[in-house]
Amino acid sequence: MISVLAVVSLCGLALARSNAELVYQQENGFSMANYERLMDLRPLGTEFFRHFGNISEADLELLEGRLPSQQDLICLADIAQLMQALTSGRLWALSMIDSWGTIPSGYLMGNRIDFGNYDQCIRLDKAVMDGHSIQGKYCFLELPVAKWLGFDMEILKETNMKTAVCLPSSCSAERMETFVGQLLQRLLGVSNANTKFSIDESSCKTGQSKSFDSLTIVTVVLLSVFVFVMIICTVYDYLRCGDKSRLPPRIVSVFSARANSRSLFAMVDIKSSPNVIHCLHGIRCMSLIWVIFGHEFIIALISPNINQMDALRWVQQAFSSFILYAPFSVDTFFFLSGLLLVVISLRFLDKTKGKINVPMMYLHRYLRLTPLLAVAILVYWKLLPHLADGPLYEQVGFADYSVCERTWFWTLLYVQNYATKETCITHTWYLAVDMQLYIISPILLIALYRWGKKAAGGILLLMLLLSSCLFATMLINNYKVLFKNGGLDQDVQRKLYQATHNHAAPWLVGLLFGYFLHLTRGKQFQMSRLIVWAGWLLSLAMLFTSIFAMYPYAKLLGPSLTVLAQAFYYTLTRIGWPLALCWVVFACMQGHGGLANSFLSSPLWQPLSKLSYSAYIWHVFIMEVNHRRIRSNSHFTNYDMMLAFWATFGFTLLMSYTFYIVIEAPLAGLESLLLPTRKPNLRPSTRPVVATDAVEAVVVRDEVADEAIEPQVETKQTDLDLFPTETSKQSV
Repeated sequence: MISVLAVVSLCGLALARSNAELVYQQENGFSMANYERLMDLRPLGTEFFRHFGNISEADLELLEGRLPSQQDLICLADIAQLMQALTSGRLWALSMIDSWGTIPSGYLMGNRIDFGNYDQCIRLDKAVMDGHSIQGKYCFLELPVAKWLGFDMEILKETNMKTAVCLPSSCSAERMETFVGQLLQRLLGVSNANTKFSIDESSCKTGQSKSFDSLTIVTVVLLSVFVFVMIICTVYDYLRCGDKSRLPPRIVSVFSARANSRSLFAMVDIKSSPNVIHCLHGIRCMSLIWVIFGHEFIIALISPNINQMDALRWVQQAFSSFILYAPFSVDTFFFLSGLLLVVISLRFLDKTKGKINVPMMYLHRYLRLTPLLAVAILVYWKLLPHLADGPLYEQVGFADYSVCERTWFWTLLYVQNYATKETCITHTWYLAVDMQLYIISPILLIALYRWGKKAAGGILLLMLLLSSCLFATMLINNYKVLFKNGGLDQDVQRKLYQATHNHAAPWLVGLLFGYFLHLTRGKQFQMSRLIVWAGWLLSLAMLFTSIFAMYPYAKLLGPSLTVLAQAFYYTLTRIGWPLALCWVVFACMQGHGGLANSFLSSPLWQPLSKLSYSAYIWHVFIMEVNHRRIRSNSHFTNYDMMLAFWATFGFTLLMSYTFYIVIEAPLAGLESLLLPTRKPNLRPSTRPVVATDAVEAVVVRDEVADEAIEPQVETKQTDLDLFPTETSKQSV
């Protein structure tokens, strides 16, 4: 995960700074003379011209004795042309040298990269003769300063300097490394054999546009077809059905942006639906915001910050715990999933006397989740490279989406958290876990319906056994979760954090709490003010303990916890966090939520709640575009991160809304038309109940009936799925 890379990078900087200070204090260590020699590299492009100004095509000895290939000869000729153009003051040649980077200022503050001018380099295209032109090729020269000082530790790779160089595109990275190596040998007095500076071909970019392969064209055409159909149906809806008394055909309303937008932004008054847990909207949305907020901070930690050492100090502040331990928001989603699944499904089982169509239940669930996920795979894999071009495209990001070519089907089967180490879209591990828990849910639902409290006791035992398994796994394998130790490396994350059996505890807590709410439905508990205050204090204490328990050990060079202590923390918080949420939901339902309930139950959360699945899918895409296209160093502060977050959040909502009305809502509507659910016979009741259609929908998917109305009232039907299966579709 990205958090691991960020912490490793910061640890490397901390060690580098400590080692540099130690060496500086030694008699023969890093001196002012060494520093001055390093600073001689600042006008690196100018020095390159001075060193190779008289080069010609006959200077084959510069190729270091190897038999030159045809491409080598072209490269040598282009370099000679460049030097001649520089001598005569040609603008295109001066632009190529002008685009070079220098040794970054503030290296001891963590500034390791000088970008030069990316666009100035790759836009160069100068015809020097008929049929041949010189194009700019932008690459990063990597200088291992730690090795130059005499240290050879793997983690110190994070302290390597990088500076941009620009040479003709006919020169390979290996050939560019040869030329620059001779220059560095003259300036620094060291050979490449000792220093190991390098130019990696993967860091090189040219102005040649990426061609569209057949699958990219299919993706564009597919999206265009959906947009075209949406536009046609929306125009028809406006022109032919403008009067509200005239309803559009159902197939038109399925694709109409007008109808879907009305469904999305329709807000239900909480007083009109007393049988609904309205605070879940706010909890879901706040958790989604926390996910996006945490991801924005974490990816910024490994971005090229000009003050990276300030980021190192930030990690050791109390506020950073909100970011480093933001994964508790995922536990919140699992808790909500289990809670709503049981509350609504048991009501339906009561109406149908225990009958449930399990195959149809799975089919509806799969059809609701998968279309948007399939589109996301295509967009991340094929369209991202065309939208996020930049000098650090290969270096900054959550994942290598080229692996989708090999692993896309595991994602669509929702087994990627077990089946492969190369996940197509990294953050979709949550969908796999949620789907796998959903697959086993009919067994638990039927058990709760038939055996009641005995089944609940069995589920409690299952939760304790799984938690014990997680605890034992950490102890036996010596797994550490403290972020200053690198957190969870990628392999350990797969085994602990992304494994369904290790992450099922919050879902099972929600399951048991949902059964409690089912048993006590309609019952009002009389609680004294002392009990209410005690409940809130205990709940908040559990929440803040989960977040801040590791803060005393946040100093990277300070004391650490034993594996036993970390195993206790990681296991108990998987249970403690959802237990604290149980009180929050219970207190809000019982009228003891106060300001918290007013905030969480606000109708303003309802539109975002419907968009939450789409927002979860697309927020990483927005971050990828933003960070892969950067062309200069950033500045890391809490305020700068807030600016970045609101920009990401705003564009995420815009993109989520677009894909909601173009893809998600129309396909959900088609699914409802093609696979209608059987309506159970409901007897009249004086107690407010969930609308018939919404209750039926729960048999085939874990839908939240929080926008349902009285069954006696003729109105529009609204289905609202739980995040991340969030869709909302009105049928008239």
